[in-house]
Amino acid sequence: MADRPRPFDGIDELLDRLNRRIETAARSWETGMDNRSQLDLSMGGSASSLDLADEGDEFVVTVDVPGYESDDLELRLSGETVAISGEREHRAESGGDDENYIRRERKTKSFSRQVRLPEPVDADAVQASVNNGILTIRLPKREPSEEGHSINIE
Repeated sequence: MADRPRPFDGIDELLDRLNRRIETAARSWETGMDNRSQLDLSMGGSASSLDLADEGDEFVVTVDVPGYESDDLELRLSGETVAISGEREHRAESGGDDENYIRRERKTKSFSRQVRLPEPVDADAVQASVNNGILTIRLPKREPSEEGHSINIE
C-alpha cells in the first residue's frame, strides 16, 4: 500500500506555482499600465466608453454618459490629465414608492475615467457640453512659446 500515490502530495507545490504566476502577472500588469498607450489611466473596465481625437489645433474627448445630466458630471484638468467622473442617483418620482415597482434595475451608478493628453492644452479655453448622452470636451492645444527664457548660472 505504500506504493500508492497520495492525491494531495503535490498541492503545496501547485499552490506555490500558482502564486508565482499571479505575482508575475500582477507585475507585468503594473508595467503595462505605464505603457498602455499612456492615454487611459482608468482602473478596470468602465461602463462609459471614451474616445480621444487629435483634431489639429485641439484634442476632443468624447464620453458616453447615457442618463447623466451635466449636474451629475465632474471634470477636472490637472496638468495634462483630464479626470471625468459622474454619479447618478435614483430619484423617486412624486407619489411613487418602491412598492409600486414590479421590476427595478435602474440604481445609483457612478464612473470615473482619466485620460492623459499627449501635449499641453490651454486650460482657460477648455469647453464641455452634454448632448443626447454624449459628453464632448474640447481642449485647445497650447501654442508653443516662441520666447526663450534666460537662465542664470550660479
